[in-house]
Amino acid sequence: MSQWKGQSKGSVLGYRIFVFCIQKLGIRTAYLLLVFVAFYYFLTAWNSNRSLYFYLRHRLKYPLLSTITGFYRSYFTFGKILIDKTAISAGLRNKFTYEFDGIEILKSALEKKNGGILLSAHIGNFEIASYFLEDINIENQINLVISDREHQAIKSYLSKVARKSAVKFIVIQEDLSHVFAINEALTNNELIVFTGDRYLEGSKTLSADLLGKNTEFPAGPFLIASRLKVPVIFVYVMKEPKLHYHLYAREVEVKHRDAEALLHQYCQSLSYMIRKHPLQWFNFYDFWKDYSQ
Repeated sequence: MSQWKGQSKGSVLGYRIFVFCIQKLGIRTAYLLLVFVAFYYFLTAWNSNRSLYFYLRHRLKYPLLSTITGFYRSYFTFGKILIDKTAISAGLRNKFTYEFDGIEILKSALEKKNGGILLSAHIGNFEIASYFLEDINIENQINLVISDREHQAIKSYLSKVARKSAVKFIVIQEDLSHVFAINEALTNNELIVFTGDRYLEGSKTLSADLLGKNTEFPAGPFLIASRLKVPVIFVYVMKEPKLHYHLYAREVEVKHRDAEALLHQYCQSLSYMIRKHPLQWFNFYDFWKDYSQ
């Protein structure tokens, strides 16, 4: 079964320390502290290490030594992205540079006046896009569909130090009321963002090949995107050297009511992005069911 439980690890104290470093000592000082934090996870996060082993060694075919060092490099990259997200949301946006690759596709989708579906993944960090999209006046037209299971204490603390994002959130509900919120947003010519690479146990899934092995994906995003006659766009926000981020947006041809064909195209797109940025794939659980069956 899927090992993802719908929430992320971390403590309020850990966030407090990093926020202090970011605000008082600078982003690069926080990176320096991260060297030790990442090493701690490298030594102690056995479940994540096992997942990373199968990902790096079996999916990406890394040599053994590169696989082991990849554990640390993955944690360090993940930590840098979390630090960047916190810094940007806390008002240090001007410390970063941002590159738009395909932004005209998003603008074109809105010009058609019937909204659009954006499909992303837990790679890079799409959430920070909102703080840069403010420059082109489409940030208040984006809705991110999420499972609201993050640790409430951490969310409460970050809300005190972070500037509120203009991106709106649609929380998945057991009574499916989120479907009405999605339809309303599309009616208002807004963009709906799904992450198509995680599902919760008990939800409907579709299977497809990713990086050479078949695995399961949430059916909902692909069923919705293939049935609604709106533009469908694959989007990723990837960290590049120094304090630079790169937004990728690519529109995809969708066969009406053919969710499996859309999922296949999604896997091809995601595979390309994973191979381009292998250390920014942040599904630290048994994604391909290599050892939990």
